[in-house]
Amino acid sequence: MHTNQADYFPILMQLLLAVGFVVMTIIGSSFLGPKRSSKNKDKSFECGIESVGNARVPFSVKYFLVAILFVLFDVEVIFLYPWAVNFRDMGFEGLAKMGIFMLLLVVGFFYVMKKKGLEWE
Repeated sequence: MHTNQADYFPILMQLLLAVGFVVMTIIGSSFLGPKRSSKNKDKSFECGIESVGNARVPFSVKYFLVAILFVLFDVEVIFLYPWAVNFRDMGFEGLAKMGIFMLLLVVGFFYVMKKKGLEWE
């Protein structure tokens, strides 16, 4: 199949329109938005709860561990989609590779469960 540069023109136009829309929205909001500020308006606000104390309070490591494990297992599940779409074309070799992948995923999950990585105290 032969392609030329004119085939990429719609993609370029869509990219320029998207970037232009974002830039114009940011610039327009700075001109159209209100400019009044006061001590009460400049205070931090979170979910209707009054801000009290230092914002630099350390979080428990468990919180970050659960977040990282969620991202890890979530990203691994994304790898299942291409296999699910093409599993007939991949044949037995693809099935074997996905079996190994799933085995490693399950072993990792049981390791996390054994180390009580997902339990809160």
